[in-house]
Amino acid sequence: MFFGVIINTLAIVLGGTVGLFVNKGIPLRIEKALMRALALSAIYIGITGMMSGENTIYIILSLVIGAAVGEVIDLDDKIHKLGTSLEYRFPSKNGSSSISKGFVMSSLIMAVGAMSIVGPLESGLTGNHTILLTKALMDGITSIILASSLGIGVIFSGVLVFLYQGAITLFASALDIILTVAMINDINAVGSILILALGLNILEVTKLKVMNFVPAIAIPLLFFLFY
Repeated sequence: MFFGVIINTLAIVLGGTVGLFVNKGIPLRIEKALMRALALSAIYIGITGMMSGENTIYIILSLVIGAAVGEVIDLDDKIHKLGTSLEYRFPSKNGSSSISKGFVMSSLIMAVGAMSIVGPLESGLTGNHTILLTKALMDGITSIILASSLGIGVIFSGVLVFLYQGAITLFASALDIILTVAMINDINAVGSILILALGLNILEVTKLKVMNFVPAIAIPLLFFLFY
């Protein structure tokens, strides 16, 4: 049942490990250029993905409610504290790479999207892992690129992807009844807006606490359930 999820997770870990070795040979100025390229890529992914939304009012309310919940929980602070503690154990080569930044960016890019929902559903319902295996290839390449600039935090995102996709696979039968195409599109749109915000943060255009908006990703589910 979890074959596709495991392969997807391993692809992220292996790709991230390769990226770390690549990182050791990259001069600082090139690393900074790669960071800007990643930021622009995140903005592109965010803009294209947010267009998939079908219910504008749901998306707006999801962001507002999600931000309120996130601020109360203060996920951003917790993630950065965890990242800081890990940075003592896994220091970067020049101190410029933030584990929390790498974790947040790679988690959003690789956990948000239709494939991250439909793939585990198909694995759990039919045992067909085609979508997740395709995603594993994509995530493996993406994690090499991300880890070469953002460091070891990319590897840790594999844990989140495993838990997220594993849960969907485990509860596939129940979720298949609940999830609709419109709901998946709205969830994807909300997540894509967060990816866009992350790209703007990396370019230092904004200083948004992106992790505090993460609860917004689950809010469209509640609207469709109770509307």
